[in-house]
Amino acid sequence: MESIEALTRFFGWCAVINISFLILATFFVTFMRGLAVNLHTKMFALSEEDILRAYFQYLAQYKIAALVLSVVPYVSLKLMS
Repeated sequence: MESIEALTRFFGWCAVINISFLILATFFVTFMRGLAVNLHTKMFALSEEDILRAYFQYLAQYKIAALVLSVVPYVSLKLMS
């Protein structure tokens, strides 16, 4: 079985990668909205409101998943050691 230190490092890097990806995705959705909406409305034949709702839902669900699956285990392991 892995040591607590190795698991702590693993979840720490998972948290860093997930939060970085979340910040990058938020940046693209915020500052390149016109390009992204135009591309996705053509690709999926959805209205602009549906696309914007999907972006918000995606970011919200990814944030929850990143917190639950990487940040919380990291903090728990740090508290244990």
